[in-house]
Amino acid sequence: MASRDHATRAKSEGRLRFGAGDREADAELPSGPSLPERLAAARERKGVDLLRAERDTKIRVRYLSALERGDYRDLPGAVYTKGFLRNYAIYLALDPEDVLRQWRRERGDQVAPAPIVVPPRPLPEPSRPMSFSPSIVVAALMTVGVVVFGIYLASQLLRYARPPELAVTNPAQAVLEVDEGTTTFRLSGTATAGATVNVTVAGREEPFRVTALPNGEWSLQVDLRRGQNRFEIDAVDPSTGKRSETTRTIVISVPFPEILAPTLTVSNPDEGTTYENGAIPVEGMTTNATTVTISTTYLGEVGASPIPPTPSPEPSPGAGPGGTTVEVDENGGFSLPLELTAGQWAITVTANGEGGKTASLTRHVTVAYQGVNLVVTIKGGSAWIKIWIDGQLFGPQSGRVYSSGKTLTLRADKSIEIRTGSSGVTHFTLNGVSLGSLGKSGVPETWLFAPPADPVKTFRV
Repeated sequence: MASRDHATRAKSEGRLRFGAGDREADAELPSGPSLPERLAAARERKGVDLLRAERDTKIRVRYLSALERGDYRDLPGAVYTKGFLRNYAIYLALDPEDVLRQWRRERGDQVAPAPIVVPPRPLPEPSRPMSFSPSIVVAALMTVGVVVFGIYLASQLLRYARPPELAVTNPAQAVLEVDEGTTTFRLSGTATAGATVNVTVAGREEPFRVTALPNGEWSLQVDLRRGQNRFEIDAVDPSTGKRSETTRTIVISVPFPEILAPTLTVSNPDEGTTYENGAIPVEGMTTNATTVTISTTYLGEVGASPIPPTPSPEPSPGAGPGGTTVEVDENGGFSLPLELTAGQWAITVTANGEGGKTASLTRHVTVAYQGVNLVVTIKGGSAWIKIWIDGQLFGPQSGRVYSSGKTLTLRADKSIEIRTGSSGVTHFTLNGVSLGSLGKSGVPETWLFAPPADPVKTFRV
């Protein structure tokens, strides 16, 4: 019996000595660079800086810097520190288990193994009901906390690895055509909450930006121009810098309005009409036009064969090389009186619409004067006028005073005689031929018009 007890004590002492040897061996491990020095040296061998390491490992740069300084108090806790050390060691091509062992050793976490003691076998006791001690409850709560924290950590890592989501709900289709009067459109959709949605428009240097709401919804009103409007839409997660995997392209077309050609009707003059004087009213109606241009072309003397069209020797009043342009009234009507000399004429009426569209009609007329046709116009001042038609007084015996801008149209069979108090402001047009003023301003004169003879100054008062 004594021999058996002696053998048991020897085995126990051997186990104790073996445990102590392990501690001595662990303490006598060869010395070398510290863990922070190993991490910094490995990163330098890899040729990256801390910012690059942060992007590659998704570990914040301040935590990486704390690991390389050995300042573990700046780290969030032992569980995080182990995870950071393991991931950083793999990134730097170091043995993660060796790195963790050195970290524990440098922190002083070596714990001597407990001696192996074989206790005497206890006597069996009667079974008792299950009970939970406070230590078991605390341990269970800690386990639940670790699991919840692990789930949170995994979700954060997944977020860093996953790009933001993006969808466009309005318009529902990628290509859309709207009414020609549409000038704006509201783009809308969904994205990862907090993501920045960028809408790029052709011709604009910077895109439009909007932030997705907490429920993921976003919307932005954009301007539209006629033709195709192309929008490129993507999303960026501001916390990770990741961009959505696909860019949505939306094309919204605004049609150009249809420009209708003008229509034109000339009610006066009629084709082939002969006039006994040159006062010809040009009238008509038009649609889809804002102005009407009236031009004249002289075709030859009365009774002669028409000659090729040439510019009119006596264009209508106010007409330039391209004719006279008049405005169209709100009902589409237009009117312009012409004064033409004797001969054959082509009168061309052109309606001018939008987009350079036009419509034209031409009327041919003949002017064959009968008798005396005289137009008297007062310009540049007032004048006293007295008139005799075919030798008979026309109007009051004392005559009348007419202000500047007044026009008198007179007709006689043989002659018209005019007495003016200011010859220089009194202008004459005889049978369509402009004679202008025949004297000087302020000088009273009397003129006799009896074609085909030239005007003659008389002394009738």
